[in-house]
Amino acid sequence: MPSRPYPLILQSNKYLDRLRSSNEASSSSLSLNHKLGRLQDLHECVEKLFQLSISQEALNHECQENRVNELLNGSLRLLDVCTIAKDSLLHTKECMREFQSVMRRRKGGEVELKVEIKKFLTSRKVVKKAISKALANLKGTSKNCNISSVNKDNQLINLLKNVEVVTLSTFQALLQLISGTTQSKSSSWSLVSKKLSCSQLACESEFAQLDEALQSCMFAKTSKFESMNKLQNQLEKVESLTQDLEEGLEFLFRHLIKTRVALLIPLVP
Repeated sequence: MPSRPYPLILQSNKYLDRLRSSNEASSSSLSLNHKLGRLQDLHECVEKLFQLSISQEALNHECQENRVNELLNGSLRLLDVCTIAKDSLLHTKECMREFQSVMRRRKGGEVELKVEIKKFLTSRKVVKKAISKALANLKGTSKNCNISSVNKDNQLINLLKNVEVVTLSTFQALLQLISGTTQSKSSSWSLVSKKLSCSQLACESEFAQLDEALQSCMFAKTSKFESMNKLQNQLEKVESLTQDLEEGLEFLFRHLIKTRVALLIPLVP
């Protein structure tokens, strides 16, 4: 790359700064939705950058194969985590639709309803288990996301590594949101956890409140009508949030694939 920062490099760095500053946002789901939107802008800018011939020259410059391989490993990691988030949202959405269908029919009365609530809670446990495994796997990847190890003389590689870190940080926050559990900073992946704000952790409340509402309806001995109303309201909130998150993740998934393809080009004989 030229010695002076290229305009698209500068624009990408602006998006990175905005993503980092968004850690200070005060709302929960709104904060993460905004962050996903900014992440989309960032990946669109990176895609435009890859369309320039000078970018391929930068990846080929001075035997950058090892660095490119590191970025390829990172891109695969991002695709894996994005897929887990997408699958978790899809699984939860399908369970919500099935449960809402049972609630509308009400043919089996309270007995059938409790059976469906139990099935819903079981499906949530499956989602949480998959997410917990994914988050545990991320803990062992901190050495692969050490920005200080990046070649500072190569603007493009430095940028791509920063994009990887901030994207993975956002995906981790999203997985925690869907799971509805809080991962303490003391036990979290050291680099990424520093990028997680209290507002991001608070995003978990939407799905966590859904779990609480399901538990309340399952075991409530009094005021069942109130419990069901609370559950219905929470289902509507999570359904709307899920739709927004799915759209954002699908957009990012497509761009992550394009980035991976662009990184593979310099390695083709």
